[in-house]
Order: sequence, then C-alpha cells, then structure tokens
Amino acid sequence: MRSALRRAMVAALLFAFVSVGSVSAAPGSSGDHAKLYDVSLGDSLAAGVQPIGDPADLYRTDAGYAEQLLAIARAPSLKLALVKLGCPGETTTTLVAGGICSYVHGSQLDEAVSFLRAHRGQVAFVTIDIGANDFPCQAAECVPAGAAAIQANLPGILTALRAAAGPDVPIVGMTIYNPFLALWFSGPEGQAYARASASQLLGPVNGLLRAIYEGSGDGVADIERAFSSNDFDTLVSLPGAGTVPLNVARICMWTWVCAPAPYGPDNHANAEGYGVIARAYADALGL
Repeated sequence: MRSALRRAMVAALLFAFVSVGSVSAAPGSSGDHAKLYDVSLGDSLAAGVQPIGDPADLYRTDAGYAEQLLAIARAPSLKLALVKLGCPGETTTTLVAGGICSYVHGSQLDEAVSFLRAHRGQVAFVTIDIGANDFPCQAAECVPAGAAAIQANLPGILTALRAAAGPDVPIVGMTIYNPFLALWFSGPEGQAYARASASQLLGPVNGLLRAIYEGSGDGVADIERAFSSNDFDTLVSLPGAGTVPLNVARICMWTWVCAPAPYGPDNHANAEGYGVIARAYADALGL
C-alpha cells in the first residue's frame, strides 16, 4: 500500500501540472490546480463528532481522525487538502440515498463521486467509515438485519468510488471499536455482556466489513486491532478504576463512553482516540 500511495501521489502531481486547463480553481485559490485531495466519507466518526462539539453543528469538531490523518499525510512538497464529507448518523443506506445531511449533488455518495470525477488525478486517497449505524438495536438479534444492509450497500458504494476515483487511488475503510466494553463496570452481568459483544456483535460485523473492503481490493484500517478490542487477557491499571482488561481500559481512555455526565456516556472517540484511528489509517496507507 505504501508504494501504491506514493505512485498515486506522484501521478496526481503529474496530472495537475500537465492538465492545468482542465481544472477550475475557485475564486481566490490561485494554484488550486496543483493541490492533492484527501477525501473523507462516512458517519459521525468521519465528521469528528465529540460531545464537546458545537450542538449547532451536530457536535462536529476539527480534532477527528480526518484532520489528524491529514496532518500525518501532509508533506511540505504536497498541497494536500481535506475534503470532509462525513455525516453524523449516516448509514450505508442513507449514504447512497441521502436524507440526513444536505449535499449539493444529492447524497453523500453523490457528492463524493462528483468531486472525485471533477478532480480525477488529483486525489491522494479516500477514506470511509460506515456501517455502525445500520443496526436497528444494540443486541445480537439485530446483527443479521444490520449485516444485511451493509452487505447490500457497501460493495456498491466502493464500486462507485473506485469508478469515480480511478484504478490507482487508494481507498481505505475501517473496522469498528467496541463501546459495549464499558459495560464491564456494571458487575458480572455487564462483564458477561462485554465478553459476548466481542464475539457475537462487533466480531462478526468487523469480519464482514473487512471481507467487503478486501474483496473490493481496498485497504482496511484495523481499528478493532488498534483498540485491542478482543484482548480480555492482558490486565492493566486504569486510573480511578483499578485493574481491568486492556480492551476495557482503551475504550475508556480513547472514547467518551466511560465519561461522567454531562459529556458521557458517549460512544464517540475523544481526540486521543481519533488519533489512534488516524494512525491506523496511516498504517493502512503506508504513511
């Protein structure tokens, strides 16, 4: 993936310099034709949502993984710019059909495809996270319905992005961290549910996501692994909570799910957690 991303960036720069006349710069953005773009799609994680965000802006922040990945990827010789399209609450269905956030060209997918086509040869990479909102409830009996929606929609989404971006642009999706691990602190029943969530809820979902991304020839940012979501055996000290499994400690340290009111419990990552996600994307891209 590292060499593929390097080739994509070089090709994009070459395209920019030999195709100046085919790209229209926005007013006040002279030299925009030489830019490279990092296109970010998805749900509230792609939007950088945190409970400390502005309620009037659906709690979006500028400290999400999209911004932190941009900082990792940006180099002095590259005019890399972020195109941030994520929509809080987005599902694989609404990403295709629209209905939650407003976009000039229709749905989030329509917006992404339009941008990719208009900037063919100028896109360094595309990231996407989607699927966490596809489940009608947070229980094992709802996994089949959510999985069916993902299976029905995500391959087509990736096909459309690939057709618009071209064959050489890296596209990377991600697996999902497990917020149910916070139930560890609610006693034996909660601990049993936390363990079951890893094998019966997030485990199968992440297996499906991984298979779809890899089956489409795209990369995977393995957030499940980065958060050690299945590691109940390694015990660590969590300030204020004592000794807990590593996965429980990390979900508390890197999200708001263990935070007290008024900010928690909230399933979204905090700035540090978004940094972990950004690093996982960077690793998948070979940065």
